[in-house]
Amino acid sequence: MKKAQVGNVIEFKEGLRGIVEKVNENSVIVDLTYMDNYRELELEQRTVINHKNYRVIKETAFN
Repeated sequence: MKKAQVGNVIEFKEGLRGIVEKVNENSVIVDLTYMDNYRELELEQRTVINHKNYRVIKETAFN
């Protein structure tokens, strides 16, 4: 399992995607406004995801 870094795009829960804002010991805080359909899904702006429950889709250039 590859641990995400700040700025990475991750995917979790059947296709939801977001940008990592903060990396904690056991989880990451993710900004969900990255998704085009964010408003349609009526989700909170941010969520917490355990490191076991996502995969890195896109890494930032400075990682």
